[in-house]
Amino acid sequence: MAFFVCFFSLFLLVSSSTTCDRCVHQTKVAYFSKASALSSGACGYGSLALGFNSGHLAGGVASLYKDGAGCGACFQIRCKNTSHCTKEGTIVTLTDLNRNNQTDFVVSSRAFMAMAQKGMGQDLLKLGIVDVEYKRVPCQYKNQNLAVRVEESSQKPNYLAVKFLYQGGQTEIVGVDVAQVGSSNWGFMSHNYGAVWDTSRLPLGALQLRFVITAGYDGKYIWAQHVLPADWKSGVIYDSGVQFTDIAQEGCSPCDDETWK
Repeated sequence: MAFFVCFFSLFLLVSSSTTCDRCVHQTKVAYFSKASALSSGACGYGSLALGFNSGHLAGGVASLYKDGAGCGACFQIRCKNTSHCTKEGTIVTLTDLNRNNQTDFVVSSRAFMAMAQKGMGQDLLKLGIVDVEYKRVPCQYKNQNLAVRVEESSQKPNYLAVKFLYQGGQTEIVGVDVAQVGSSNWGFMSHNYGAVWDTSRLPLGALQLRFVITAGYDGKYIWAQHVLPADWKSGVIYDSGVQFTDIAQEGCSPCDDETWK
């Protein structure tokens, strides 16, 4: 894995993150009976999302969705009904925008039941909506690098749209550059929506990518030297060869050291 680090100004990093991700937050959570309602949502993952985190998916409010930068983020959620729920709760992956401001999350029924004590999943479902507390946690994908899916709208050699999958750590992608392998002539990609980035200024040949990621107020470049081959094809998923493991370190005391009891 090849990478290099470049730290950015505090202004850029604060502007890209509007919440204190390591804090514990209080809210209510409802559920969708079908996970497909969340997989087909604003992040654009489609049916691929059904394989994320065993189908424990969530739609988050705008402050968590972050105009798509929050897509793929992981959150630990536990309900406060001690007669029904465990202390550990469950971890969900954000795949959609929740436009209902009554709850910070709407989760899949599988994720909702996973908060319950053994044998009480159906009883928890009957409640419909429960009080919960949650915090953002790092996403972990064992032996899985960040993946790049070429979207069907891509048209070689004039247009390339890609979707990023399996983003690790507690990170957000806030910039993407593309260049031909071996070239230093970088061009920027635009954030189209959700997890999708695109460009109409497409270099020829095999392609490398350079990511700008943030984790709290730490920002850096990650360089993926060989991502797409010269004969890349629409609908195919490619291994980027890199993975993100950074954990957010916001200056939001006392949240930094807060642990759940």
